[in-house]
Amino acid sequence: MSQTLSTATLLAVPMAPLVGAVLAGILGTKFGGNWIGRRMSHSLTILSVLLSFVLSAMTLKSVALDGARFNETLYTWMVVGGLKMEIGFLVDGLTAMMMCVVSFVSLMVHIYTVGYMEEDEGYNRFFAYISLFTFSMLMLVMSNNMLQLFFGWEAVGLVSYLLIGFWFNKPSAIFANMKAFLVNRVGDFGFILGIGLIVAFSGTLNYSEAFAKAADLAKLSFPGTDWMLITVICICLFIGAMGKSAQFPLHVWLPDSMEGPTPISALIHAATMVTAGIFMVARMSPLFELSETALNFVMVIGAVTALFMGFLGIIQNDIKRVVAYSTLSQLGYMTVALGASAYSVAVFHLMTHAFFKALLFLAAGSVIMGVHHNQDIRWMGGLRKYMPITWITSLLGSLALIGTPLFAGFYSKDSIIEAVHESHLAGASFASFAVLAGVFVTAFYSFRLYFLVFHGKERFDQNPDAHHGDHHGHGNEHHVPHESPWVVTVPLILLAIPSVVIGFMTIQPMLFGEFFKGAIFIDGEKHAALEEMAKAFHGPVQMAWHSLTTLPFWLALAGVATSYYMYMVNPALPAAIKARVQPIYTLLENKYYLDWFNENVLARAARAMGTGLWKGGDEYIIDGTLVNGSWKVVGWVSGVVRRVQSGYLYHYALGMIMGVFVLMTYFVWLK
Repeated sequence: MSQTLSTATLLAVPMAPLVGAVLAGILGTKFGGNWIGRRMSHSLTILSVLLSFVLSAMTLKSVALDGARFNETLYTWMVVGGLKMEIGFLVDGLTAMMMCVVSFVSLMVHIYTVGYMEEDEGYNRFFAYISLFTFSMLMLVMSNNMLQLFFGWEAVGLVSYLLIGFWFNKPSAIFANMKAFLVNRVGDFGFILGIGLIVAFSGTLNYSEAFAKAADLAKLSFPGTDWMLITVICICLFIGAMGKSAQFPLHVWLPDSMEGPTPISALIHAATMVTAGIFMVARMSPLFELSETALNFVMVIGAVTALFMGFLGIIQNDIKRVVAYSTLSQLGYMTVALGASAYSVAVFHLMTHAFFKALLFLAAGSVIMGVHHNQDIRWMGGLRKYMPITWITSLLGSLALIGTPLFAGFYSKDSIIEAVHESHLAGASFASFAVLAGVFVTAFYSFRLYFLVFHGKERFDQNPDAHHGDHHGHGNEHHVPHESPWVVTVPLILLAIPSVVIGFMTIQPMLFGEFFKGAIFIDGEKHAALEEMAKAFHGPVQMAWHSLTTLPFWLALAGVATSYYMYMVNPALPAAIKARVQPIYTLLENKYYLDWFNENVLARAARAMGTGLWKGGDEYIIDGTLVNGSWKVVGWVSGVVRRVQSGYLYHYALGMIMGVFVLMTYFVWLK
């Protein structure tokens, strides 16, 4: 039986992290006089996020077990004509799941940060930022209208800018946060155009009201063209998702964002912020279902991202960048599922990926701490015996990532592959190839990292660039690796548990039950991929057993075996292959030259345009013609008039006589 959720409880979910952020950010920093110390700052923020998680879990229980729902306006900001600008919450299966994922991962990151940022001067400021980010993300996923959605969207972008550039004395960090900010503005321009079109043609910002008019929007054409209006709206919205969720070619900001401290890599760039675009498209499913052109566009972009970003992960040597390119690839998988109209599958992978990718990022940070700031995997090796907890949790996260049967990533990734296979869209053939090839690529680079870090010869004492990695302030200079403190390892263990079991436990209700009923809309007649999958599904155990005979399993196994042979058995082979395919390696090393193109073509073109507008528009037209020209005309006219106004009476008398003569002549001429 459907129940109504408590408004006060829901309001406390985002407000608790906001209060923690304000207290730590003001009272715990120089701005507020450093009234509270480090212990109080991290205690307040951790307790606030813990409260948010507990309330989110209670909400999820009510939604999943009792059928509770909530869709109300809490505050009307203003009314312009008939357009209402409101603050409100929409809580259904999709929202409740996202609330739990965001708050739980954030809680783990908060606890982890106590150990990781222990000696950093900006300790309290960092806690304030990550709590503020949690508030922003929760406001985004809980919104029931596009105004609040856009507020949360921009707020997470702003806080990510602050976090990526947290070490603001580091030039590379400043470059990275500016890059992230600018690239996201490109996507956000498309996003706000999409929202603007919805408002212009439906007259509302509210989700429910806009979706109720979706059929009418589908009958309209974009003014002045024969394009379907709904197609233009969906593509504009997806451009916003391309920026926020780092889809090709707007992905270039995410790898560079690894310049920030490792905890934010887990919080922002693996589990929450980059999945905002996936969440938004799933929320807008009633619109996307009406345009196969938009769905094809989404699917192809996702397929390109999934495959080609995976290739870049193969050649990375920075431990965090390997995981970053893995994130890009997995976001591509989610996007492919969206294009196949398997929105619930995309969101399912979003959830499983959040746990094991946050685990892998935090494990990477633990390794960095253990080997004293080194991030180059070529100078690690043999860490298994020194860091047993980090080793086993990293292994579990890697197994989940490559889709090992019974692990969380297996159920979501295999479901994506099956959904694309069942899709009848034009882009499905290429997407099917991309996601299958991506299975081998993912397994290869994941276990390349795993073998180089935890197995083989110990190389951590041979690093020529020691102490040039993640400068988070730890002063320990011993050369022997060590396991991280409990505040680091406990979050790893707690994240490893759902990385193993969450897929097995939730695939039935999320994909083939009614968990997302009312939250996600699919036109079963046109897009029957999920229905076909439901017919073939006979439980999580049977799915895992059947997978042993399928191509994805053998591709993943081949990827692991290939990486083992190349890096454990015959370590000279990678260098030999590199020498044979140097042009391809150069292409990958330069990241398909997209950064070069952006910096040397787009940036220079933008600079030339800006200079032209400055010199030609501002200085010549506005200053030179309109401003300076106007006073020059006034000066010339005043100079002429000044000669007439001589002050002599006979000059004025002559002027009057001439005036009378002209008037008499004029009237005579009229007769």
